[in-house]
Amino acid sequence: MAETTGRGVVMRRLRVVSEPLSDYVRYECNGTFTNVAAGEDVRWLPRSRARDLLLPALDGWVMDEETVILHHFSGEGRWTGPGMEVVHDPVLAGRYVSAYEAAWEQAIPHAEYRPA
Repeated sequence: MAETTGRGVVMRRLRVVSEPLSDYVRYECNGTFTNVAAGEDVRWLPRSRARDLLLPALDGWVMDEETVILHHFSGEGRWTGPGMEVVHDPVLAGRYVSAYEAAWEQAIPHAEYRPA
C-alpha cells in the first residue's frame, strides 16, 4: 500500500457498516490505522446514514473505467459462488463509480468515526 500511494496512486476504501459493529468489523476498524498510515483514505458509512442512497448489491473494487471486481459473500461473510468475479463493463463500472462517490460524500473519515 505504501509503495502504491508513494507513486501518487490514490487509494480509497469505503466501508458501509451496520451498527453496532460485529466483532469482526470492530476488529477491522481497530486495525485500519495501518491502512491510513500507509496512505489509504478510509471512510465509514453507517447504514443509517445511507438511507437515501442506492447502493450496489455486491461489494466490489473499481479498478479503472471498465473493470470491476465483484465479491460474492454469504450473509455470514463467507465466499460464495465465484468468490471474486472480474467484470469488464464500462457501464457497470460507471454505475459503481456513481454510487461510490455519492456514498463517499456522506461517509465519515476514519479519524473521525466513532462506532455506535
